[in-house]
Amino acid sequence: MSAIALLQAGCGAPSEPVGTNSLAIASPAAQPRPEPIEGDELKARLDKTLEEVFERRTLNLERNAAWQILHGVLAYRMECLMETGDSESPMKPVVAHLLGGGEMRGWDVHPGVSFDNGRRGLRVAMDVGSKAGQGHPDQWFAILAQCGLPPTQKVMLKGQEYMLADMLQQIQFEVPRNETAEYSWTLIGVTTYYPTTVSWQAIDGETWSVERLVEIELEHELDSSACGGTHRLIGLAMARNRRAVDQDPLDGIWATVEQRLADAVERAKSLQNPDGSFSTHYFARPSTSPDLAQNLGATGHILEYLTIALKREQLDEAWVRHSVEYICDLLERTRDLPLECGALYHAVHGLVLYRERVYGPRRFGKPETPAATTPDAKDAPSDVKDAPADAADAVDRGKTPPDAADGADAISEPQA
Repeated sequence: MSAIALLQAGCGAPSEPVGTNSLAIASPAAQPRPEPIEGDELKARLDKTLEEVFERRTLNLERNAAWQILHGVLAYRMECLMETGDSESPMKPVVAHLLGGGEMRGWDVHPGVSFDNGRRGLRVAMDVGSKAGQGHPDQWFAILAQCGLPPTQKVMLKGQEYMLADMLQQIQFEVPRNETAEYSWTLIGVTTYYPTTVSWQAIDGETWSVERLVEIELEHELDSSACGGTHRLIGLAMARNRRAVDQDPLDGIWATVEQRLADAVERAKSLQNPDGSFSTHYFARPSTSPDLAQNLGATGHILEYLTIALKREQLDEAWVRHSVEYICDLLERTRDLPLECGALYHAVHGLVLYRERVYGPRRFGKPETPAATTPDAKDAPSDVKDAPADAADAVDRGKTPPDAADGADAISEPQA
């Protein structure tokens, strides 16, 4: 297997150096496994794996950049910790550090436009390919949105106080400037705080909407998209889930979304390898690789998508459990090796989501881990509301989860 693939932008390098000979671990892709474990046994396996990654794969403010560290936040959210190099506070919650005005290489945030509602936006710069800064449009906001933060969440920048909603308003205003027309992460962020019926006026003077972003996403082929198209699928799935939360019909373009999601699920299942891994060519064709980094990247991204798109009962199916067990096994076998952060934490995020939907949520680290502070609700713009809970499960139930509907109908068009 490739040592470079595992070591590039490595996350959580072990305390002792690892020689390249240690990377030559045989892939079991051609070795079928018995019936995958389930129930309490699978729950225990998940918890062991997730806790071990949390404890052993330590992110470091000096060694790692925002690209690596925020992938950790995607998986562990508010509980994600990093080493700071500060003797007085050696470990610090990542989100609290960033939103409290802390600096980080690749966290490139600037004041944005002054809007008619009296707020000023926050703009996040792109830094494609650097593996330091934001690699996809609106990626950082989408990761923060999945932490369950309210729109009133305080964001400090160079001594000035903003809110998370200011970052969202800037994103909506500048959607026409998305040069790659990649709106996967934009959809995640916008539909976390708005219903899918929302529309707004952007910098080009035109009316934009969630449905317009969905139409653009549907125009792109999965095979030519980043990470096999899994990001596009996740954005579409989360928008579909929000629509289910709001009890809006899945007709018109949303019927097309449903078919796209279902086709991808069937394709992933049909291309799954005997050992539980998914094709290293994602949804394109059957494939496996002796490179464990490629297997982790493909299987992790696809499982992440499945945990968002599938109904609850589908997560109990043997083929899905097989992929969960495969990732747990792979992370255990590579526990002493540095892994590329994108592949690692997308896979861990998939495991976290599976654990939450099947067995319920669990905490990581110390219970007293502090969360970032939130300003009073009176300071919030009136058109943005808290993120709905359990959106994926609302697809199963056909009803709105607790607290999700409150204020949804009251969300008005954002001012630009």
